Amino acid sequence: MNSEYSSIHNYKMIIKALYLFIVFSLVFTKPNPENGFTLYEVAVKNVRQVKILSELERKLNLDVWSHALPKRSGRVLVPKDQRMLFENEFSAAGIEYKVIVQNMEELFELERKRLLEAAERSSSRDDNGSIAIDRMHSYDEVNAFLEELDKQYPTVNLLTQGTTSEGRPINYIRISSSNFTDYTKPVVFIQSLIQGREWISLPVVLHAINKLVTDVTEEDLVKDIDWIILPIANPDGYHYSSTNSRQWTKNRRIVDQECIGVNIDRNFGINFGDYSSDNPCSDNYHGTSEESEVETRSIRDIMILNQGRIKLFLNLQSFGSQILYGLGTGDLPSNGLILHLIGMQMATVKNEIFTCKDDDYVVGNVAAVLEKESGSAIDYATVVRNIPYSYTIRLPSYANGGTVNNDNGYIVDPRYFKKAAEEAWEAIKVGAEFVRDFA
Repeated sequence: MNSEYSSIHNYKMIIKALYLFIVFSLVFTKPNPENGFTLYEVAVKNVRQVKILSELERKLNLDVWSHALPKRSGRVLVPKDQRMLFENEFSAAGIEYKVIVQNMEELFELERKRLLEAAERSSSRDDNGSIAIDRMHSYDEVNAFLEELDKQYPTVNLLTQGTTSEGRPINYIRISSSNFTDYTKPVVFIQSLIQGREWISLPVVLHAINKLVTDVTEEDLVKDIDWIILPIANPDGYHYSSTNSRQWTKNRRIVDQECIGVNIDRNFGINFGDYSSDNPCSDNYHGTSEESEVETRSIRDIMILNQGRIKLFLNLQSFGSQILYGLGTGDLPSNGLILHLIGMQMATVKNEIFTCKDDDYVVGNVAAVLEKESGSAIDYATVVRNIPYSYTIRLPSYANGGTVNNDNGYIVDPRYFKKAAEEAWEAIKVGAEFVRDFA
């Protein structure tokens, strides 16, 4: 009997392993398109070279992972067939460069391996019904979780705000102890995955949902605050980055015969087109007109529906270990000082629990810390919708050993999902408690 039970048990384990292998082969894969990509570090000496670098980035349509400034190097991903052109152009401009990763496919393969191992170790739900945050989840898995919460918890209301060009509903939840009828309570709006490839933001936002619904340890956060959470702001882009091209960032609407997709975070109706690209093949392409994309309009409409009540807007992205506020033009909002101070408080909480103290969070205006940008979600929230505290939180990359290493870029390691999520949650609480008490 024991032998029979053991055989059945082993058979079930084999079937489970085979199922997980098939699922992750279909969902979190990355075949040949990234093979041959090389990651470079670039360095500039002065403002003149920064301008030349920006021109070369546009001319060569480079995938810029991080922008170089004097005293801070940048990262650029270059396809195999453009390496010689890239090196010739940069050498002629006097811009220094060196290879960081010769072939990115090796890192993507390691990422896939770790994701599969995490799926084999972990079930999709914890004992209390929380969604597991030590593994990645597909678009369908996230929506199934939101549907479960909507059915099981009176504090949760699942809503749809638009459907993508590939037919995926843009789903979000409202979390409230009073069904959003108490207009004296401030609203905190959190979104993630506005860029398809920024996977680390998903376990962070799912952990926030767990802490507000299934694993509540601070009841006042639900009692005194209403929450809006949009886990996947760019469903098509996220799905495509999971199944076809790991580095995909835009949505998937066909806007050109040769190139697909619009950068949603450059498509909002604020300084549209000033600091973005009109090249449909660019990752920084702003679209045919402001708010031309259904994903953009969905975020916009959520803000409109809650006009006057949203006091804190958090756009979770990666990578860089930064807490950024507007405006993308370099101008500061009228409450710029308090924005900076609250950002510093959020960063201080995160920095206190960092393993690596050499890469603490940087807080500042997005144009000063990175570069000028236009049509962004945080600028739209700040200027057009008068949301007083709007931030982009650029989460870090984690290297082997758990230390921060932003050379890893957008690549994720499920061993550090829990750490990233817990750190970010502490920062989110700081912002939420501030708007509860003072906004």
